[in-house]
Amino acid sequence: MTASERVLVASLLALAALYVAWFGGKPSPWDELVVFALPPLLLAIGRWRGRRKAGFWASVLGLFWFSHGVMVAWSRPAEAAYAWGEIALALVVVFAANWPGLRARFSRKRS
Repeated sequence: MTASERVLVASLLALAALYVAWFGGKPSPWDELVVFALPPLLLAIGRWRGRRKAGFWASVLGLFWFSHGVMVAWSRPAEAAYAWGEIALALVVVFAANWPGLRARFSRKRS
């Protein structure tokens, strides 16, 4: 497993843990946990087991997580700390999932 894959798996697990901390204290947290915490957990497991498409879907969902974090950070000040954590982790997910392609695209060509 490459360094970017390890960072991707770790950031997905951290994002799932953030959602459990964020929504776990509510009276009935199951719907939020299924919608928010389960996808990054399943994607982390998939990427850890070598599923290449898990990285693609993590970066696609990372854009959703980023947008959700920005929306919550601006509209609900009481939850802003969680939202900023979500924003930061979503950016890490997107860059870690795309780093191998970016490196291949922008690296110097060897002759």
